This record gives sequence, structure tokens and C-alpha cells, in this order.
Amino acid sequence: MSRLEHNMAMTGDSPAALSGKQKLATGIGLTGLFILILAIANVNFPNKTLFLTLSLGLIAAGTIIFANDAYLGKHEGIKNDGVWFKSMTGRGFWAWILGIALTLFYIVLYWFPQYLGLNSDGENTGIIALFDPLSKLINGGPASQWFVYGTLYTLAILIFGYKFILKYRHNRYEVIRTFSVMFFQLGFAFLIPEILIRLNKPYYDFKNIWPLNYDLFAGYKIQEFLSAGNLGMFMLLFGVVSIFVITPILTYKYGKRWYCSWVCGCGGLAETAGDPYRHLSDKSLFAWKVERWVIHSVLVFVTVMTIAVVYSFLGDESKGYLLTKDVFLWGSALLLTIIFALIMIFKREELAKDAKIGAVSYFVIIMSIIGINYFSGNYKIFFFDAYLLRQWYGFLIGAAFSGVIGVGFYPIFGSRVWCRFGCPMAAILGMQQRLFSKFRITTNGGQCISCGNCSVYCEMGIDVRAYAQKGQNIVRSSCVGCGICSAVCPRGVLKLENGSRNDRIRSEEPVMDDNVDLMDLIRESSK
Repeated sequence: MSRLEHNMAMTGDSPAALSGKQKLATGIGLTGLFILILAIANVNFPNKTLFLTLSLGLIAAGTIIFANDAYLGKHEGIKNDGVWFKSMTGRGFWAWILGIALTLFYIVLYWFPQYLGLNSDGENTGIIALFDPLSKLINGGPASQWFVYGTLYTLAILIFGYKFILKYRHNRYEVIRTFSVMFFQLGFAFLIPEILIRLNKPYYDFKNIWPLNYDLFAGYKIQEFLSAGNLGMFMLLFGVVSIFVITPILTYKYGKRWYCSWVCGCGGLAETAGDPYRHLSDKSLFAWKVERWVIHSVLVFVTVMTIAVVYSFLGDESKGYLLTKDVFLWGSALLLTIIFALIMIFKREELAKDAKIGAVSYFVIIMSIIGINYFSGNYKIFFFDAYLLRQWYGFLIGAAFSGVIGVGFYPIFGSRVWCRFGCPMAAILGMQQRLFSKFRITTNGGQCISCGNCSVYCEMGIDVRAYAQKGQNIVRSSCVGCGICSAVCPRGVLKLENGSRNDRIRSEEPVMDDNVDLMDLIRESSK
């Protein structure tokens, strides 16, 4: 008996059901996840080390077996795998269930950790107690909700990174950059900070750069650095050098991809665990306009908040230091003025009209806040205490946006919601990439067959096909250089390049019509 086919393709098979081995792998992974759920329900395991190892091992084994069966038995290359026809990847019933479950987990993690078993006054219980043996092994102390989250976060990047590598194994760039994000997450984001705690040193993620690391200049953090001796001073200086030296140089040479697609943990999770949902990103013009205003508003918020935090700290601690609160405040105003002036003088032609209006508006807002609060004498920013402002930022942006919405809504809005609309680091790197970088994605419009794969799989919501059809280089500030558009192109139309800035922004006619004289084109190209 024939079955109903839900296949819109003119050729090819309908989305295949799970094979027997994939069903077995799913069962193995869900068994490991079930152990964690039992721990959340306060089931007291007799041997926590054994059951934690069993749980994480089953989750990893299930994912690896599933990936092997799904990709190793097929030819290399991206295929039409029916993602829009599957409930889990097409905003169906199971996608909403997963999105709700992830959202609830983040809400409990950030604001109700006691339901996970966190007990600051005694022994941990629940799932946090299950992770105590691993925590004591690495940092020498009991687990916290952040250690549990960090472990699961790292595990997700590692196992789904393996799956990602198998899926895109035909593309060397994708394989190398995936190994990179796996390395930086395991080493720099997880192991090194935990080992520093064991050594009684400040917790520090060397790859977490301001403004993403918005606590870098908080008073308590500066005190930690100063009390940690030479290592603490190195951490503080490294944080400053990363902002003003390392980041601009690397972005100039390689674009924001060096960080967003090769180093950042948020990007690493989006690329690996979030890969099945990358096609869900909104490609509409309206979403692009909202993206630009929201992400730059977040950047303004974190800039003002950082100025307020440092200003407040110097207000109490600046005695004996050359950097007084007045010097810092007006130094910040001068630095922002110089940056704004240089952009408006040398790069104004590369900015669209609304970008110029936005830049002027944001500059006026920041300068007004600094001036009004200084001359009013209340030593506050936004007329609120710096600590309260940082609390609000941590709640609204650092928790609700980056966690609850940014990850919890992967199955609904795509994998880069946080990177597109909320990450202030992406905003800074995006401006540097758009205005100063040598990076671009070149297009060969004459080879484009308008299949739309590039636009569908762009997680940043860029209509790549529109650029390819016009023969335009892609220099969008939101592009993270993940290279998936190039990897899924069947004709080799797209290429990631670092070249001269002279011809970085160009437009060519993709196809010659009947009125074009071929000899004229040959003579023009030979000039």
C-alpha cells in the first residue's frame, strides 16, 4: 500500500524516517537524559560518580551513534534532508515542546537554582549534588548551578560538534573551525577558569572579552584582580589589550568570524547544537531593521553601564591613583567623541542614511547622560546607582535575552537570535567588519542558479541569494563568516576571502543579456 508523500522537490526522496540504529541511539541518549531528570526530582543516587558518568556517557554515546549512522553511510555534501517537513526542525509540535522545556530550564537555572538542588548553607541536593564529584575533582569544591550548566554546555558543543563535523566533512573550513570552538570551549571557557578557582585565583575566561564580559570592570572584579598579584594584573591588562589591540587587529584581518565562529561559546553552541535550526532565522527586511536598532541599543546600554560601574568604583577607590573619577569620565567622553568623529569623517559614505541617524542619536544620548549626571553632582548614571544598573543589565540582557530567549528559542526562531539581536560584542565586531575589515564573501553571479540554499541556511538572516544574483560582495556587519552558505552552494558561487579593501564593495551584472558585446567586456577587463 502506498503512503502519502509530503515532498515538494521535483526529484529525490521524501524525508526518511529514523533507521533502527538511529532509534536505538535516541533511546540511549534519552536514558542518559532521564538520569538527569531523576536527579532534578531529588532521587538520591547511591554512587553519584557512577551515575553521573553513566548519564553523560549515554548522552554522548547516543549522539555519536546517531551521527555515525546518519552521515557516515552517505556521500559527502549537503543534501535536501527535508528539515521543513520534520516536526522537530519545522516549528512543529515537538519543536515547541523542546523550546518550552529549554526555556523553563533556563528560568530555573538563572532565578530558581534551589529547585535544582543548590544549597549555600549545607549539602547540595538534586542534580547539582550529582555533579559534586566532578566539581570537586576539577575545582576542589562543591558544584554550583553554573558548574552544572558549564558542564552540560561543554558536553553539548563537543558531541554536537562531532555531529557537525560529520555532516560538513566535505568542507575543510567547517571542520577546522568546529574543532576550534570545541577546543576553546573545553579549555578556555570550562577547564582553565575552574582550575584557577582551585588555585585560589580569580575565575577568568580569557576568551570572554568586553562588552560580552560586562563584569570585567566591576568593582568586585577589579578588587579580585588587584588582590591576586601579578596574575591578577595580567588578567586585567589582558582584558584591556583584548578590547583595544587584539580585537581590532584580528577583525581587520579576518572579519568578526575569528571570534563569532571560531572562539565564542555562544556561537559555538549555535553552530553545533543549534545547527538543525539555522534555517529558521527570519530573512525579512523588517527583521533586519529591528536587528540593527536592537543590537546597537544593547551596545549603548552596556557602554553606559560600564562607564557607570567604573565611575562608581573610582568614586570610592581613586585616592592615590592617577585615574580619578573625573579623569575617567571625561576621558571616556573624549574617546567616544574621537571614534565618532573619525567614523563620520572617513567612513560616512559607507553608512546608510538610517545608520548615520542612529550613530548621531546614540552619540548624543551617551554624551547627554555623561554631561547631565556630571554637572548635576549626583554621581549616578541614568540617575540610578551603578550596581543597580548592572543588575538590570544582568537580568534583562545577560540572562533573559542570551539564555532564555537566545538558546531556549532555538527551535522557534533559529540558532542565532542572541547573536543577531542582543550580543554587544557582535555589534562592535560588526561595525569594525563593515567599515574597516578586509574580509568579504565574494560571489560569482554568472554561476548562480537561484536554488536558495545559501539564504535558507544563513543563520544570521541574510538573503545571500540576492547578493549572489547581483554579483555583489557580501560585507554585512551581521555576517559571522560561518561559511555555511558557501558549503551548501552546489555551484561554488560563494567564497570567503581576505583581500584588498579597494574592491571590497563591488557590484557586477550576474548574467549577460543579448545586448552585451563580448569584445567590449574583454577589452574592459584587459585594462
